[in-house]
Amino acid sequence: MPVVLHTEASRGLGGQELRTVAETRWLLAHGWNALIAGQPESRLLAEAREAGVPAVAVPMRGAADLRALLALRRLMRARGASLVHTHSSVDSWLGGLAAKSLGLAVVRSRHVSIRIRRGLVYRLADRVITSGEAVRDIVVAAGVPRARVVSVPPGVDTARFHGGVSGAAVRDEFRLPAGAPVVGLVANVRGSKGHNVFLEAARDVLAAAPDARFLIVGDGVGFDEVARRVREAGLEARVVMTGFRRDVPEVMAALDVLALPSIKSEATSQVIPQALAVGTPVVASTVGGSPELIRDGQTGRLVPPGDARALAAAILDLLRDREAARRLARAGQAEVQARFTLDAAMARTTAVYRELLGLTI
Repeated sequence: MPVVLHTEASRGLGGQELRTVAETRWLLAHGWNALIAGQPESRLLAEAREAGVPAVAVPMRGAADLRALLALRRLMRARGASLVHTHSSVDSWLGGLAAKSLGLAVVRSRHVSIRIRRGLVYRLADRVITSGEAVRDIVVAAGVPRARVVSVPPGVDTARFHGGVSGAAVRDEFRLPAGAPVVGLVANVRGSKGHNVFLEAARDVLAAAPDARFLIVGDGVGFDEVARRVREAGLEARVVMTGFRRDVPEVMAALDVLALPSIKSEATSQVIPQALAVGTPVVASTVGGSPELIRDGQTGRLVPPGDARALAAAILDLLRDREAARRLARAGQAEVQARFTLDAAMARTTAVYRELLGLTI
């Protein structure tokens, strides 16, 4: 099979990077040859190696880093790459130019729903894969022909995320009282994810349901700031900041409600379908691709971004009417199984690869 090289200049480890690792691992398990090129000592490379995915360190200091471009070009030739799939701005310039100099096909992913100011780097790509239709519209608005832009929402690994997963160990670990409702926010800790809105909503929820507990799962640049706000609000006894977790299916199963109150940008979230896959109801803001995953009142609840009162009200509705919450979660679970599995996402992704490579099977 052809060799697919994923490039990623990010040093962090959020949904974008985890998706890249999961999809590369899927390719390897389904007969493709694939590897990842990333920054030395980045969390992405550590995660890839932990997952058994081939990963090569390539320092990428900026979009004009000629040394990095030449290193990527050498890597492509040495590994016999047929197609290069880029993910962030810096590696899209470097990997895209290196690939084009060798006559290789280029795919560029756009994960986030932030407006694109300059779309030139996207023109290096033969195809752009976006994380949803809202992100696709942003790429098209930047000047990329719509026919070259393909929406592929992230897929859930239903071998890990399913209705049989137990959250008991997570509840025990954090000493969550038996019967106490648990609400969680699972996301990279940064301003766009709405952690401050979540904490405001938590206070409103506690006023009506004082036994409620809250988990903030993940880490990131804003971790210390959010921890400070928890202390200042006097919520240490009710809010647990867990840091990064690998047992995300079990975390999702431990929750009575998953909240994703993003305020600035949101790709087509991975955590929403993950929660639904294990049967946990979801409340999300109407930002980015979340409305593509949640139909309000049918498969979950949607609230305006930045509206802590609306978020609290939706959470309380789900906690008070458990049967209605279960109905929403079951409907969302069925939709995930029908539309948002990892196999479905990779069928669409590899169809793009096959088209560019001229493969008919």
